[in-house]
Amino acid sequence: MRRLFQSIGPAIIVSAVVLGPGSILTSSKVGASFGLIGVPIILGAAILMIAMVALSARLGVVYENSLCDELAARLGRGITFLIGLVLFTLVALFQSSNNIALIGGLESMLTEDIFSSASRMVILIIFNVSILGILYWLRNLYRFVENLMKLLIAFMGVAFLINFILVFIFPPSFNPVPTSGSKDLIPLLGMIGTTFSVGGAFYQAYLVRERGWGLGDVRKGMVDSIVSISVLGLITMIILMTAWRTFYGHPAGANLAFVGDVARQLEPLFGSGARYVFAVGILAGALSSFLVNAMIGGTVMSDALGRGSRLTDRWPIHLTAIVLFVGMVVAITSLMKEGSTVLLITFAQALTVLGIPALAAALIYLGTRRGLTGNRSIPKPMLTLAVFGFIVTLFLACLTAAEIYQKISPPLDKTVESIEPQRGVSS
Repeated sequence: MRRLFQSIGPAIIVSAVVLGPGSILTSSKVGASFGLIGVPIILGAAILMIAMVALSARLGVVYENSLCDELAARLGRGITFLIGLVLFTLVALFQSSNNIALIGGLESMLTEDIFSSASRMVILIIFNVSILGILYWLRNLYRFVENLMKLLIAFMGVAFLINFILVFIFPPSFNPVPTSGSKDLIPLLGMIGTTFSVGGAFYQAYLVRERGWGLGDVRKGMVDSIVSISVLGLITMIILMTAWRTFYGHPAGANLAFVGDVARQLEPLFGSGARYVFAVGILAGALSSFLVNAMIGGTVMSDALGRGSRLTDRWPIHLTAIVLFVGMVVAITSLMKEGSTVLLITFAQALTVLGIPALAAALIYLGTRRGLTGNRSIPKPMLTLAVFGFIVTLFLACLTAAEIYQKISPPLDKTVESIEPQRGVSS
């Protein structure tokens, strides 16, 4: 057991950033809308995530240089710059959800909304400045982040497990409401994407180097990937089954727009205690994703520019600070004026379509080089699962693109109706 716990570290950081507000909300919405159909989907996504994280960890120890440096040496710095830019922009825009979830977690603990727009802005500024202070003044940043993520994962696991037990001991009583029409696939696709997060897996190669692992630690990388990602999948299943038991067939299940809504909706059924416990889990999820999400974008972008990939370098810290700033500004704008960030989030989803398959392809490309022989070779089963995962990302990219297109493009009949009166005026 001691050796097992010593092997857990880098992948638990990946699990912490993946198990953020987006994962909590999407798995809750899937449980409320689709029921237990989401359980085998989570299981499949977790298996693919284990393979991709294990592949990334192995690449991090078998190669002498970082991933982007290795890609630049083979494909040119332009390719790595595009990969880094896509991931950096995607992370920077979605960092806003972590800011909003922080406010939502605090507000969900209160019976009334006492936060004004100004107070929300002050809270976010203070929190982001505090994170910046940790970035610039903490000497052993990796060790601090690893220990903090282990603590927050434990908080999330305990909080959501307590709610899960409460829901099954005291099941809600209501008459299920039959649903009609097609269901929105975006939450289902989002849950798969937040569980099978190739961006987080890509960062695993950088984390094992920060941990100081080498070729002799290959087995540790495998154990770390299996245990940490299994914890991620288990907590996601618990959240989904809690939402299924609580909201499936209930009108309240259709009103889960923000992570705070999930906690608030539990109060009428199970009292304020469950709401507080779930809010603790939400806050832990927001905090765990807050720093590491920004570090992914800053580190990979710095490496793509050839400016360093270690947390002891200055450029990864500077670019991480930019991610934090962009996420804070987008969140404050969204909180001040509702709906103002729709275009940005849509753009971020469009980048996911292009970026995530590219990251998976980059990992597979580096894992299939002829120079990887002997103890540096990549196991065939690991590569096979990674290739299958790449195919899944392409399939999800097509589905996501189709869903986004349907949401942003008006129906043809409405477009014609809006054009006809204009023609009459023009004539």
